Amino acid sequence: MNEKTAKSVSKFLSLVLRHSPETIGLKLDENGWADVEELIVKCNNRGSQNEMTVELLDYVVENNDKKRFAYNEDKTKIRASQGHSISVELNLEETEPSEYLYHGTVGKFMENIRKEGLKKMSRQHVHLSKDKETATKVGSRRGIPQILTVRSGAMYKDGYKFFELII
Repeated sequence: MNEKTAKSVSKFLSLVLRHSPETIGLKLDENGWADVEELIVKCNNRGSQNEMTVELLDYVVENNDKKRFAYNEDKTKIRASQGHSISVELNLEETEPSEYLYHGTVGKFMENIRKEGLKKMSRQHVHLSKDKETATKVGSRRGIPQILTVRSGAMYKDGYKFFELII
């Protein structure tokens, strides 16, 4: 599998499964699931240079370093695991977090974060990572990463709710 192709497909899947399914006329259910066959047909109808196949989807789902996508048990449906700007119910489990979690961002957002704190913005949640390595990957997408250490244990004790994505 060509990594450039896989990255391109991953970005496109992020667009249609996290933000704009209407881009290709795709319908998601209330939990964000899309029919795999319908997704493949609609992706291929858009005239991309990369033909969407089950094998390509399998590769992207299995090899995405952030586990952005998941199949249902019989692999007939696919969804984005996190980062939605559209309303979906992911059935996340409320959990007690570790003492510290990490958030990756870039320098241009630091002034606003210092003034206003971390905000979910157009997403459903603020995304935190269990380790600095993952937060660094997230922050690196848009430039030189800035890693924030969040006192999640103290926040939890103060009544903040934390949810964990179970993959």
